[in-house]
This record gives sequence, structure tokens and C-alpha cells, in this order.
Amino acid sequence: MRHRNGNYKLGRNTSHRRALLRNLVTSVILEDRVETTLAKAKAVRPLVEKMITLGKKGDLHSRRQALSFLMTDISVTRLFETVAPRYGDRQGGYLRIVKTGFQKGDGAEKAFIELLGAEKELDKKRQKSADIKAKKRAELEAELEKQKTEAGEEAAA
Repeated sequence: MRHRNGNYKLGRNTSHRRALLRNLVTSVILEDRVETTLAKAKAVRPLVEKMITLGKKGDLHSRRQALSFLMTDISVTRLFETVAPRYGDRQGGYLRIVKTGFQKGDGAEKAFIELLGAEKELDKKRQKSADIKAKKRAELEAELEKQKTEAGEEAAA
């Protein structure tokens, strides 16, 4: 009997659902924060927590188990070297799900799933992208000024 053994089916067959969840777990570990639908976020939470628990164990067997589930070697390395040591003294609850609104096409609820304690890294990423945007904007403005001065010289001549 399968009493109370339900899980989120997400409108997909088994292999598609497994691939989707594996990709989401890999993305959460690599990016620290992923926006997805609320149902997917709730479905992926126990899987990410299991991966972090494997990372906290840190032995060869748990590394191989993580390699068999996660999609990339880089995510396994990041799990064992960066993510899991963050939660050394914590017994669980490594994730936060924050509702963000509704999806445009079908009205599904959207949510961020993020690792706790990753705020510093997320702020660094935001600052880096803001610096890159500011640099591009300054280059474009300089190019525009250059074109205006060239156009002004041609009109004067």
C-alpha cells in the first residue's frame, strides 16, 4: 500500500519530471537562487536538502551519490567546497521559498527558491552586473558624444 506517499507530479511523466528536478537542483546549487513556479520549488526543496546533507558528510560515497544525481561536475565541486560548509552546524532548513507573483501566460504562482546565507554572494553578483551595465552605458554615451561632435563638425564645414 502506498498510503501518504504522494509527490508532486508537475504534469509530466516520470523521466521528464526526474530530469526537470535534477536540473533545478543543479541550478540552485550553482546559482544560490532560482525563480520557478511555486509547485516546482516545493517539489525540489527536499532534493536540495538531501544534496546538502550529502555535502556535509563529505566522504567519497556521498560525493559519488551526488555525482550520480547532479548534472555537472562543477555543481558537485561547489556543493562540497562552498555550499555544504556554510551549514556545518545547522540540522536542516537550508532553503527559503519566497513567493513573487504570478506568471504572465498561465497565471501560475512564481517563487524564488534560495539557499539561506547566500545573501553576500548574491549581493556580489548584483554589484558585478551593475558595474558591467554602468561601464557599457558609459561607453555608449561616449560613443554618442563622439558621433554628435563629428556630425557638428560636418555641418559646420
